[in-house]
Amino acid sequence: MEIQVFKTKDDMARAAAAAAAGLLRAALAARPQVRFIAATGASQFEFLHYLSQQKGIDWARTTMFHLDEYIGLPITHPASFRKYLEERLVAKVHPGTVIFLEGDARDLESERRRVNGLISAAPIDVAFVGIGENGHLAFNDPPADFDVEDPYIVVDLDEACRRQQLGEGWFPSLADVPRQALSMSIRQIMKSRAIICVVPDQRKAQAVRDCLGPSAAVSNRHPSSILKRHERACVYLDAAAASLLQPRRVRKER
Repeated sequence: MEIQVFKTKDDMARAAAAAAAGLLRAALAARPQVRFIAATGASQFEFLHYLSQQKGIDWARTTMFHLDEYIGLPITHPASFRKYLEERLVAKVHPGTVIFLEGDARDLESERRRVNGLISAAPIDVAFVGIGENGHLAFNDPPADFDVEDPYIVVDLDEACRRQQLGEGWFPSLADVPRQALSMSIRQIMKSRAIICVVPDQRKAQAVRDCLGPSAAVSNRHPSSILKRHERACVYLDAAAASLLQPRRVRKER
């Protein structure tokens, strides 16, 4: 795992987008079809903006999956991750295939089996992820299941996670935040050939230290700590998110 720290959120997002584009171009040069995973949330706004502006990516030869979706939320809801990705990435770059998680499917287990079969058909070339305020990776809140093999699983959202969604302005009250989601599992994320993790803002600083600090152990109580075990994971931080790391410099951990 590599960590890169940038002075501003904008610098961080630009650098992460350029690196992500480079990975996509290299994969497209090597294979006729490329598969990638997109993250959502307020932390990804700038990254996705700059990614959508990158040149030389044959998006028509890509397939996009996403990390998670709330259970029971329609795509028309302002907090829907399908809506988020449609507006901030899909409508701008037009991936050849888009696999959305239907969190409001009438038969959720059938939907889970459907997406599990689709994502298992071939390797994922690159995953774009973030880290939650509680250290979660996707919606795998602590203590996360590091052992489940299914690509997508139904998870319960803890109060810290739900309060983050409220604090970011997606819901009018805590009672409105769903209690469950369909989430990509830890093992599935770690199967990606490369991972770009984008983490801005002071509110993420404690999670960054707990998960990625030099003395932080890999633990399911700090789910994103698992990134330390991925040889091609690169974490992009702004100065605020890295403020509790000492020293604040580019760091590699194996």
